Amino acid sequence: MITTDGSEHTEVATMTKPSTRWWLRTDSAEVVIAAPADRIYGLISDLPRMGEWSPECTAVEWTGDSTSPEIGATFVGHNVGGPRGLLKWSRTGTVRAASPGREFAFATSEGGHEGVVWRYELDAVPGGTRVRESYRVERIPAWARIVDVPTNRARELRQSMQHTLARLKAAAEDAAAAR
Repeated sequence: MITTDGSEHTEVATMTKPSTRWWLRTDSAEVVIAAPADRIYGLISDLPRMGEWSPECTAVEWTGDSTSPEIGATFVGHNVGGPRGLLKWSRTGTVRAASPGREFAFATSEGGHEGVVWRYELDAVPGGTRVRESYRVERIPAWARIVDVPTNRARELRQSMQHTLARLKAAAEDAAAAR
């Protein structure tokens, strides 16, 4: 986001019932990237590259017959987090929205149910593209909610989104400058 003094920073925007240390619900972060939306979308939707942007996601593989980011495509993501990166887990996921240059979304599953929906929205703005990353918790098990409190999962996710967007911005702007 461009501030009134002309500098850029990532801003966390909250929704009606934002996540707190005590209860994960929803949150978002956004940044303006000096690159076209189609280029940014190509980076975001290339899920096997997500580990390049995210400090939490270390790897993603397409599963079944899925090989590209289209609605219904499935994947497994491997993650690390918590204090000193001691927690490791994997989640299956399904692409829920795939609109090049506009929106990419996927839901991760826990225990056979969709748990968290992650969404990237892209909007043209002067100087580039505003990218908004958000999550919405639909369902997570009680044990995960218990672990979320001492690890301050809401803060961890907020910082992770900011980090992801900063790395995405650097990659997209480096690619734009190279052209």
